Amino acid sequence: MIDIHGGKVGPKEPATGTQAVCASQHPIVTETMLETMRSGGNAVDAAIAGCLVQATVQQDMTNHTGTVSFLYWEAATGASYELNSSGTIVPDLPALRRVPAGHGLYAQGAGPMAVIPGFMPGMKAMYERFATKPWAELCAPAIHWAEEGHVVDSFEHLVMAQTVDFFLYTPSGREHFTPEGHLPQAGDRWAKPVLAATLKALAAEGPDYFITGAWAEKFVARANELGWAIEMKHMDAIPARWGEGTRWSHGGYEVLQPSPPERQALFCSLVLGMLEELEITKLGHYSESPEALYYFAHALRRAGFECGFVNDPEVFENPASILLDAALSKQFADILRASKPKVDLTKHVELTVGPLAMAAAGGPPKQPAGSCELSLVDPKGNWVQMMNTLQSGGIPGEVVAGVPMVGSHGMTNMQAGIAGWLTGGGRLRSVMSNTIVLKAGKPVVSLGSPGNVHCTVPQVLSNILDYGMDPYAAEDAPRMLPMTDDYKVGVESRIGPDMVAGLARLGVAVDPLPTYDYHMGSYQMSWRDPDGTLHGSAGPRRSGRADAF
Repeated sequence: MIDIHGGKVGPKEPATGTQAVCASQHPIVTETMLETMRSGGNAVDAAIAGCLVQATVQQDMTNHTGTVSFLYWEAATGASYELNSSGTIVPDLPALRRVPAGHGLYAQGAGPMAVIPGFMPGMKAMYERFATKPWAELCAPAIHWAEEGHVVDSFEHLVMAQTVDFFLYTPSGREHFTPEGHLPQAGDRWAKPVLAATLKALAAEGPDYFITGAWAEKFVARANELGWAIEMKHMDAIPARWGEGTRWSHGGYEVLQPSPPERQALFCSLVLGMLEELEITKLGHYSESPEALYYFAHALRRAGFECGFVNDPEVFENPASILLDAALSKQFADILRASKPKVDLTKHVELTVGPLAMAAAGGPPKQPAGSCELSLVDPKGNWVQMMNTLQSGGIPGEVVAGVPMVGSHGMTNMQAGIAGWLTGGGRLRSVMSNTIVLKAGKPVVSLGSPGNVHCTVPQVLSNILDYGMDPYAAEDAPRMLPMTDDYKVGVESRIGPDMVAGLARLGVAVDPLPTYDYHMGSYQMSWRDPDGTLHGSAGPRRSGRADAF
């Protein structure tokens, strides 16, 4: 096993190959996936091995109990598959939540909620349907890195330092994340012997070890000690869900994304549909044209509002066909066009936020950083675009047999990024970013990211499909948050003063984001040239890596 150190934040050269390509947020994960395909495994084998390693070496972003969201295009048949394996709410039980400091650790109040883990049910479903290599072989790299330890890079340490307080309220969290009393520092080798023993049992017994086996029994026992009255029967009561994904058309392309209760397909279709009606490209790029950014930020806000009506179709009626209707996008675009200011509103902005400057409005709140996106194309032409994440898995702040957990931030809130209902047995609603773009029925680019994915996917898609940018340039371009109700928009601080002044004339104040804000994601992408050459990239906002052969 090659000893690979961590990656670096900043510009990265895309990888190029003729047989296979892959990208992830961590060099060790990318190397694991590439070697799995090089040794004869397919894209699903490589993705499983990569996920198991990622949850071992990148626990600032993911773990073995969170959510798995998987999108697959099969070359032999041209068929597409999606898998939703988020953490699941136990219906009709009081929700065990971790509440803010000073109010006790566990209660039925605010804070992350304990849920049944979705990671290993997702691995099991992927393995049983599409994998070709022995399960134990796919577990071997994760065992190696848990035993030997990986070298902590500066980005991992940054994120852990910002988020580790979440785990310091529990003895198991302190023991795991602060071995010898201190957080592992950049350059330290961080071994996880307790996790290694758990992974060896996983290799021997299969994914059921986490679902109905000994690890699951430990999980249920700890939950019961804390007052969460779950039983073993709840661990597999709501299986991972297979589907075909949602397809929608734009500019001669077909876009494949997850289906409801995931909202990304509906969100992106609405945003890009509005921008098409507004003839956004004639206004210039949104990083250089105040009017284009004004429309784009408003479109992001409107789509977010409308997608608040989307829930699990097995529990609620499904408005997807209405939201995907081009006539609806046209109507919203007409409203935006007809409501644009006719007078200069600069003085209003100055009176409400002060003199014009990127820092005038004080800066918007940021969302949690965690999640890991994987992008793969194998030698047979199969494409995988998927996410594994610490979100929506397990008991908040606890570590069971070396496996840390953060629970779910799901709420019953129309505008929440993650939402769920405490009865009915439905799946959590979210905005996973997995996207495959097809031309003439075959993939030409796939992409996805952690970090504010609800609003960044349509920006990267528009850069590629509307503005004709190459995928890496599309990822590198400045990104924005949706318009707020008080006419503010957060933008990465790479737009000029003319843009700030132009937006002020339209009544919009600019909230500055960092020049490259890692909370705004860092895309893992694969794409194919017309001659069949493959490329892959990991974005500059985080410390990922792409590779190919």
